[in-house]
Amino acid sequence: MLSVRNLQSAYGASQVLFDIGLDIAEGEVVTLLGRNGMGKTTTVRSIMGLLAPKGGDISFDGRPVRGIAPEKIARCGIGLVPEGRQVFPTLSVRENLVATAANRLKRSSPWTLERVYALFPRLQERAGQSARTLSGGEQQMLAVGRALMTNPKLLILDEATEGLAPVIRAEIWGCIEALKAQGQSILLIDKNINVLKRIADRHYIIEKGRTVWSGSSADLAANAELVHRYVGV
Repeated sequence: MLSVRNLQSAYGASQVLFDIGLDIAEGEVVTLLGRNGMGKTTTVRSIMGLLAPKGGDISFDGRPVRGIAPEKIARCGIGLVPEGRQVFPTLSVRENLVATAANRLKRSSPWTLERVYALFPRLQERAGQSARTLSGGEQQMLAVGRALMTNPKLLILDEATEGLAPVIRAEIWGCIEALKAQGQSILLIDKNINVLKRIADRHYIIEKGRTVWSGSSADLAANAELVHRYVGV
């Protein structure tokens, strides 16, 4: 579904990505791992067209998407839950959800308000509240729901549970597992390795803007030294 090859990106004269490669097949949950500052968010921004890559190839569903506008990439079927959530603060919960709603891929069972509320009952309770009044965990639920309302083929979550209370983290992980069970393709960035090993099918580790390892959850679990070297604090 998503194929990234030799991706290179920079902010002005400062190059951040030198050689990123990854693949995501339909129905897979894949993670992007690495310490802070290694290029994970820059990789996501490059995939989404929010940062114009300097080199390499990005294709989605067999179509080259490197260099096209972010809104066109989103319309291809990629939904982003950005780092920091970035919900529309002055809009209500319901308005945030319907603002992005679309079924461009003509799915027979699209995401609707009712389906999002079933996944996150708390959002239905807060439907009339402005997003700025929500807790961090509720805002993250809203950001996920907003992305799902675009009916994406691929959902990208950048720092899925960062800064959230343990009970909210567990709720978010439960929802991600439910999405996986429904066949949703997901690219995950998070620091909770133990949970990621349980949920994800495959993993990529990046170090200083390069993909340095890829493998299954079983491979990752069997290589504690690798995790400590590239991901541990």
